[in-house]
Amino acid sequence: MENILTLIGPAGHPDALQLDRIATAIKDVAGNPHDPVWLDEGHAADLPFTGLTLARVESIARSFVKNAPVDVIVQPSADRKKHVLVADMDATMVVGETLDELAALAGVGERVSAITARAMNGDIDFATALRERVALLAGHPTSLLEQVIPKMKLTPGARALVSTMKANGARTVLVSGGFKFFTSIVAKTCGFDEERANDLEVSEGKLTGRVIEPIKGRVAKREALMAAATRRRVPLDRTLAVGDGANDTEMLLTAGLGIAFHAKPIVAAQARARIDHNDLTALLYAQGYKKEEFVV
Repeated sequence: MENILTLIGPAGHPDALQLDRIATAIKDVAGNPHDPVWLDEGHAADLPFTGLTLARVESIARSFVKNAPVDVIVQPSADRKKHVLVADMDATMVVGETLDELAALAGVGERVSAITARAMNGDIDFATALRERVALLAGHPTSLLEQVIPKMKLTPGARALVSTMKANGARTVLVSGGFKFFTSIVAKTCGFDEERANDLEVSEGKLTGRVIEPIKGRVAKREALMAAATRRRVPLDRTLAVGDGANDTEMLLTAGLGIAFHAKPIVAAQARARIDHNDLTALLYAQGYKKEEFVV
């Protein structure tokens, strides 16, 4: 069965990809030469291979690119273009954490950010961490939520990722351990088909400091992936998930292609694929889309 090595480097610096050297190394070991295919000239390329395991080829590629800002993804070529996208919101589809931004406006930014970091690194149960953080917001007006909106910035490539996959028939789902107030904005801006997130409890125009139960965390994200696959009537092999935190891990490991995006170390170590250097368009290159096929 043919497999694919995808290399994505800094635009305009094809030498960083080390394509010729990696192709020669694979040929020397497996004896099956394959020519590279450019997905975006000087930026992203595919190198088909057979006769070697995915892990072996990834090891070869990383030994050549070393510390260069080049992302390396290896996978089977079959069912490469996915029919379902399930994406985390905070620090994935948007830059930073919306709850941390909200907490900063409430004057408890440092305390909340510290808990967030522990939760995303897997050092504390997500639901417990969320309850602790939201409790610190008790008594603050809901108008603070509106003040976060101007601070929200889409991660580069977010719109192109969703638009391109939708144009090719994929179902797209935004999932978050955060709140619907924010996911509704991001989902509409990017064009997601649906969104799943938590709700903040409100009373008389103020935050009560409680989250409406049950809290949607890592299990809910995995369930969202499986539900989307069922709705689209495709096997899990044809799904793509992307996230950065510990509560994304189950979703990433369940998807046909689960990508840890600029992720916490514990997540990057567990995921089968990761993007450390490039923006979200890297997920399109990983599926074999060429730059001219992007919908922007």
